[in-house]
Amino acid sequence: MSDRTDKNKTNRPRWRRWAVDIGLVFLVVFAVQAWQTRSMPVGKAPPLQGSLLAGQKVSLQDYRGKPVLVHFWATWCPVCRTEEGNIRNVAKDYQVLSIAMTSGSADEVSQYMRENGLDFPVLLDESGLLSVAWGVRGVPSSFIIDADGQIRHLAVGYTTELGLRFRLWLAGWQS
Repeated sequence: MSDRTDKNKTNRPRWRRWAVDIGLVFLVVFAVQAWQTRSMPVGKAPPLQGSLLAGQKVSLQDYRGKPVLVHFWATWCPVCRTEEGNIRNVAKDYQVLSIAMTSGSADEVSQYMRENGLDFPVLLDESGLLSVAWGVRGVPSSFIIDADGQIRHLAVGYTTELGLRFRLWLAGWQS
C-alpha cells in the first residue's frame, strides 16, 4: 500500500504546481509594486512647474486636454538608460514631461540628452524637491495623467513602450 501511495504522488499533474508557482510570482510582483508606490499620490496630480532645460517656463497645466506621461528619471540610473528609448518613442506620439532627478546641472543633463539622442522635455530637479512632492522614492517612476489632471496609472521601475502606450491610450478613454 505504501508503494501505491508514493506512485500516486508522483503522478499528480504538474500543471497544478506550475499554476501555484505562477500565482506566487504574480502575488510577489503585485506586492512589490504596491509597496513601491505606497507614498505616491493618487487622484488629482500635484502641482508641477519649473523651467525646461532650454529655459522655457512649463507647468503641468500646460498639458491639459490630453493624457500626459510624467516621467521621473536620472542620468546615473542604469534602468532609466534601458528605458529611455521607450520614452523617446512614446514622446513622438504623446505628451511627455520628464523630470531629471538629482542628475547634475542643466549643462550636464543637456549634454547627456544630446549624447543619447533624446529630445523630450526635461525639468531639472537638482534638489529632489519635485520628487519628494510627488512621492517618488526610486527611478524610473512614471505617472499617467489624464486630460483632466487626474493620475490614472503609476509605475516604479522599467516599463515597456507598449505598456506606456496602452496606459496613455486608456487614460484618454477614462477622462
